[in-house]
Amino acid sequence: MRVLFVVPYVPNLVRVRPYHLVRQLSARGHQVTVLTVCTSAEEEKEADALRQLCYKVETVSVSRWRSLWNCLLALPGVTPLQAVYSWQPELLTQIRVSDFDVIHVEHLRGSTYGLKLKSQFNGHCPPIVWDSVDCISLLFQQASAQSKRQVSRWLTRFELDRTERYESWLLSQFDRVLVTSPADREAMLALQPGNDARANICVTPNGVDLNYFAPNETLQREPATLVISGKMSYHANVTMTLNLVSDIMPHVWARRPDTKLWIVGKNPTQDILALAENPAITVTGTVNDIRPYLQKATVAVAPIAYGVGIQNKVLEAMACATPVVCTPKAVSALSAVADRDLLVAQEAQTFAEKVLTLIEDPHKQKEVGQAGRGYVERHHQWDAITAQLEETYNEVIGAAR
Repeated sequence: MRVLFVVPYVPNLVRVRPYHLVRQLSARGHQVTVLTVCTSAEEEKEADALRQLCYKVETVSVSRWRSLWNCLLALPGVTPLQAVYSWQPELLTQIRVSDFDVIHVEHLRGSTYGLKLKSQFNGHCPPIVWDSVDCISLLFQQASAQSKRQVSRWLTRFELDRTERYESWLLSQFDRVLVTSPADREAMLALQPGNDARANICVTPNGVDLNYFAPNETLQREPATLVISGKMSYHANVTMTLNLVSDIMPHVWARRPDTKLWIVGKNPTQDILALAENPAITVTGTVNDIRPYLQKATVAVAPIAYGVGIQNKVLEAMACATPVVCTPKAVSALSAVADRDLLVAQEAQTFAEKVLTLIEDPHKQKEVGQAGRGYVERHHQWDAITAQLEETYNEVIGAAR
């Protein structure tokens, strides 16, 4: 089939969901055209790389000033700033919708493009699938109360009411809505009490590239070494990391002062950079390849305080057969079995105890790591997830006909 894939950021190995869906759809014989916006020369290069994987990629530039102007114009209204942040109308001049069988639009930031296509080509527009990925209003509910960054708390409080109303309205604007987890589906449904939107909202989980993220038997695990990963400018990751160092690591260091911590992820905030003043902590910033850090660490930790959807950082560590210790929030979207596929703890001291158990028991390390790898092999292969997406496309195309 001919698929128009509209995404408000360039798909790449960090933005794994659109990247792998585009790649897998193309590998399965579909003609995929990607419409996306670039914010830097680096993203232009990433768009060039994406062109090797699919039929066509069309881009336009969106500067930071353009995004800020979009938000400023939206302030007096009721539309969430997220929904206008990546808006660039020139993107829609790149295509003719009659050339496609189905349109796939990703994220709240991309929803505006779907709405514009629907209104401009009313009656002649192919069915539109909106992949919301996560329930953003659910994320904002949590961030507004728990983020360690004051600006994040203020902004999410400002956006919360707007986002709840807007997401509720969007549920009835598209032919199908996708989310990554059952929890996000239930949160979306709660935005429309009394209305039965269940048939319209499908769970399409995230996967992990099991060839790329894999154990490396040529690398030795570093003793007593923890790794925590993610984009370190994202408020949920900042909060997670600061909580780890302030609440959990003192319990670990009290018994094992030799324990090292690697904080791996791009664009660390000043709060994160300051943690490197402790000689036991390394803050890497951007790395070319995260796999060696996952493959060499003793344990991967993800003490997530709040979040939505599937945590890719957890899947990637498990795929590398690195044992994971995380909070319940980190695995709420997974069917992994606690104390077999990974270890789960909420309280700081209990979390530290589970980390110490893995540090001090090599057999347990290997057992949990192998079980985690087996879990992602069974449940998070991109090919199976893409096949599920194909079924959704066929359903909406059939209904439209």
